[in-house]
Amino acid sequence: MGEYELICLEGGERVDERYKLSCGNAHKGLLRTVYRAKRLNVRDSGGVFRFYDWLPVRSTLETESEPVVFRSERLSKELGLDDLWIGFTGYYPERGGRVRSCTFKEMEALPTYARLRDNGGGTVIVASAGNTARAFAQTANDIGNHCVVVVPDRSRDRLSIINDRGFARLFTVPGDYADAIQMADRVTALMGYVPEGGARNVARRDGMGTVMLAGAVAMGRIPDHYFQAVGSGTGGISAWEASMRLIGDGRFGDRLPILDLAQNSPFTPMAKAWNAGRREITEEDLGRQRDDVAEVFADVLTNRKPPYTMAGGVYDAMKACDGRFREVTNDEARSAERLWMSIENARPDPAASVALASLIKAVEEGEIGRTEKVFLNMTGGGLDRAREELGMETIKPEGSLRLDMGDDEIRGVVDA
Repeated sequence: MGEYELICLEGGERVDERYKLSCGNAHKGLLRTVYRAKRLNVRDSGGVFRFYDWLPVRSTLETESEPVVFRSERLSKELGLDDLWIGFTGYYPERGGRVRSCTFKEMEALPTYARLRDNGGGTVIVASAGNTARAFAQTANDIGNHCVVVVPDRSRDRLSIINDRGFARLFTVPGDYADAIQMADRVTALMGYVPEGGARNVARRDGMGTVMLAGAVAMGRIPDHYFQAVGSGTGGISAWEASMRLIGDGRFGDRLPILDLAQNSPFTPMAKAWNAGRREITEEDLGRQRDDVAEVFADVLTNRKPPYTMAGGVYDAMKACDGRFREVTNDEARSAERLWMSIENARPDPAASVALASLIKAVEEGEIGRTEKVFLNMTGGGLDRAREELGMETIKPEGSLRLDMGDDEIRGVVDA
């Protein structure tokens, strides 16, 4: 049985587990999992549950989905790096990637559903710009757990899953990701669904952290640099927390990686705040907000209310890990996508292309030493192949929800 406790990073109090997302004492800081197992014991099988001892679960789900880690000689040569490692979480059979939803968000969904089952179950509600929705819907469908998904209108065609059995219900909202989050919160309050929790859910963060765990096991130690594109920044927090656990293990080194995070311009509020030395995100950092969001190549990276400021959030992770934030243009991301496609046989998710573009910029700017150990988190890919080879079906929305609707109108749409 997995053994752990939850600690509030703002007040320091211990929290009884019942799928808690906060300490309950009006603190805004994140909770963090403290595991009894201080050494990483990797199981021989079980997909992401190979890392069971460092997941906040007491049960497991049957799955083959897990991060794969490999070295690409051609990409390493192209970038002039001797020790480049790639974490890929998507559909890429040639490299061992068999993540059915084609995104590393599935590493969050699996332990979230297991944690929910451990604590009484319920219908999960998810707000998403695309990838999280697909991961939670696919997992819900695979295990037979109902979920409700709320996405912006422009993301309605991205919810494709394999062997749809009707466990996932889709609703759309005019606007962007932040509007979907606001609507999901209202539906949760009205209908009594269980919120998946975002960055506040330790199962999501520790599930994402398995990418760093898989990387450290393959590399033999914690990398010098960790590259990822972020919208909320939760992946950066997860990499930091996983690295602290690896240091505590004693076998993977004693230094945190430099967090090299990227956002897709023109919407780069965290990058602007961090590079200006601010803990707070200002209105100026948010730019034109909706207009900027509409222009980016990777719109899944457009959270207007990221967990940046709070205790244990992105700012603290970057501070601890000597972090660097880069702004990547659409043209740079598309160029990186073309480079990857010329080398590997799995079309990257747009966010993954932003991460690769960030690495290319760091190399060109002389910020990465040739012999440094670099870990690039390609957070998704292979969706086009999965649709063709695995027979994905696109879920049709059951209704449209607007923020100007009254409570009874919302209930009527969801109940219908």
